[in-house]
Amino acid sequence: MTAPDPRSLLYGTGLTPEDAQRVTADVLSRCDDGELYLQHSSSESFVFDDGRLKAADYSRDSGFGLRGVSGEMTGFAHANEISETAIRRAGETLRLLDPAAGSKAAPPRRSNRHLYTDASPLDLVTFEQKVALLQTIDAVARAKDPRVSQVSVSLLGSWSVIEVVRPDGFIAADIRPLVRLNVSIVAEANGRRERGSHGFGGRYLYDRLFDETAWRHGIDEAVQQALVNLDSVDAPAGEMPVLLAPGWPGIILHEAVGHGLEGDFNRKGTSAFSGRIGERVAAAGVTVVDDGSLTDRRGSLSIDDEGTPTGETVLIEDGLLKGYMQDRLNARLMGTQPTGNGRRESYQHAPMPRMTNTFMRGGTDDPAELLARMKRGIFAKSFGGGQVDIVSGRFTFSCTEAYLVEDGKIGAPIKGATLIGDGPSVLTKVEGIGNDMALDQGIGVCGKGGQSVPAGVGQPTLLVGGLTVGGTA
Repeated sequence: MTAPDPRSLLYGTGLTPEDAQRVTADVLSRCDDGELYLQHSSSESFVFDDGRLKAADYSRDSGFGLRGVSGEMTGFAHANEISETAIRRAGETLRLLDPAAGSKAAPPRRSNRHLYTDASPLDLVTFEQKVALLQTIDAVARAKDPRVSQVSVSLLGSWSVIEVVRPDGFIAADIRPLVRLNVSIVAEANGRRERGSHGFGGRYLYDRLFDETAWRHGIDEAVQQALVNLDSVDAPAGEMPVLLAPGWPGIILHEAVGHGLEGDFNRKGTSAFSGRIGERVAAAGVTVVDDGSLTDRRGSLSIDDEGTPTGETVLIEDGLLKGYMQDRLNARLMGTQPTGNGRRESYQHAPMPRMTNTFMRGGTDDPAELLARMKRGIFAKSFGGGQVDIVSGRFTFSCTEAYLVEDGKIGAPIKGATLIGDGPSVLTKVEGIGNDMALDQGIGVCGKGGQSVPAGVGQPTLLVGGLTVGGTA
C-alpha cells in the first residue's frame, strides 16, 4: 500500500499545485520578491500533574501566507482557507506596494537534502501508550526520594507540511516533525520547597522519548537539581569570575549575542554589532556559528521558510566578526547572500532573520583546569528565564542550578543567583574555552517580534573573567 502524499493536505478541491503556481505568478508580478507559503500542521500535548492526566489537547490547522516585497516595503496577508479565491483576495493587499523598479530577485538554490524523517510522530503511538508513559514517569520519579512531593510531566508533538511557491516557478517543500518531553520536580524538606527540571527532544519520532534510558535520565536530572537546591545557600553579589557549564548555558550566547547578529538589526543599525564586520568583537579563540543543517536537532530545517537550504554560517571566527544571519529581504538590501535563516512561526506570520542552532565551538582547555584557575566565583550549570535588550545586548539570567567556587573547587549550591552583563563585553572577557562542546537537549524556544520558533543552543565549558552576579548574600 502506497502512503498518501503529504502535499495532498495542502491541495484539495480549492487549489491544485498548477493553480498555486499560476496565481502566485499573477499576484506577485509587480513585486521584487515574495512567495506563497502553504502549511498544514497537527499538534498535541499531554500534561500529567499531581498524579493524574490534567490536560490532553489535539489541534489541526491549515492556511497560507502571501508576501510581496518591493524595495524595503513588505505586504503580507494570510488566511486559513487554501483556495485560489482566498489567495487572490489576499493579493489585494499587495496593491499598496510600489511597483518593482529593479530586477527580480533570484530564486533560492535547490536542494534534495532531508535532515529528519517525513513520518508523523503523532500517529505512531496510541493515546493509551502516551498516557501510560507519563504515568510511569510520575511513579518512578516519586519513588526516587521521599522528599519528592510533586511531579509534573508533559509530552508535546507536532507535524507540519509546508510548501514555498514563488512567482518564478520555484517550489520547495518540507515535512517537519518535532517532539519534546519535560519532567518537573518539587522537593520538600524542613519546611522548604525547591524545584528541578529537565527536558529533551528534537526533530524525530516519539520512539526516542519512550526509550527507558532517556526518560530515566530526565528523571534523575530533575530530581537531582531539586534536591541540590534544597541545600542551597544565598548567592553572593558582585563582579566575579563565572564558569559556565557546557550545553544549555549557551542560552546566554543565544540571547545576548545571537539576536544582535541577525541581519535586520544590523541593516537598521540598531545592533551593537552593526557595521563591525572584520573587527575584533570577542577574545581570541571564540568562534560562534549558526547551523540549521544538523541532523535531528530542534532548531534544524532542511530549508528555511523562504525555501533557502540551511547550512553553517560562521558569525564570529577567532574573535573577529565574520557575518550575520540573513533572510532574503535583508540579504538583498545589504548586498549579501541569504544564509537560510528566514523563519516564521506559522503561515500567519511573515519571515524574518532568526537563529536555528547557535553555538560556540569547543576550544582546547581541560574543564577541570578551568575550574582550578578560579580563586573565588560561581559555577553556573543551568538557567531559567532571562531578559535581553537586543540593541545594547544587556541581559539578566536567573540560575536554576549554580554553585560557589572557592580555591578551584566546587562548593555549596546557591540560590537566587542572577547573571548580569552585556553580550559584546562578555565575549571579550572569555579566559578559557573547554574541549567539551555540547549542544542542549532540545528544549529551546526563541521569541522575536511576537513570533516563537524552536531553536538550539550550545557551548563548551567557558570561563568568563568577570560577570556581575546579583545575589542576596
